[in-house]
Amino acid sequence: MKDLYVSWDEYNRLIEKLALKIWESGWNFDAIVCLARGGLRIGDVLSRLFDKPLGVLFTSSYREEGGTRQSRLMIAEHMSSAAPLPGPRWLLADDLVDSGVTLVEVLPALQRRYPQVQEIRSAVLWAKGSSVAQPDYCIEHLPSNPWIHQPFEEYDHMRPSDLKVRWG
Repeated sequence: MKDLYVSWDEYNRLIEKLALKIWESGWNFDAIVCLARGGLRIGDVLSRLFDKPLGVLFTSSYREEGGTRQSRLMIAEHMSSAAPLPGPRWLLADDLVDSGVTLVEVLPALQRRYPQVQEIRSAVLWAKGSSVAQPDYCIEHLPSNPWIHQPFEEYDHMRPSDLKVRWG
């Protein structure tokens, strides 16, 4: 299993391909919920392209060993959005399904918390072969389960003083 390194250009291209795949499906949705932190950029772009309101739900499972080992999933009690999200159809956006636990737990949690929602579909950039759940929309299936190095992860190990060195 080799690691997968993703550049900013590739990352942005994958988000655009995901948007196109959703659009080509013909499915109409009323709002987008992105899972933070990995789905923040994806949700933002999809919200802009589809002109749909965006909600942000914080989840966390990769807290152990510097963010490289999954532990118990934590789901925030409340979702953040400028106004209550409309409609009965929502799109759930995240960066990837790894084990699939987040998808398995978040979908029913959203439906319990927001009973007006009748359908939630999921969209991710990557789905690993080890996942117990399959998203509705996905760009790359990764049967070998590589560790994905996303371009924004460089900031996980940086501090503002590092930027001073970089930019003088």
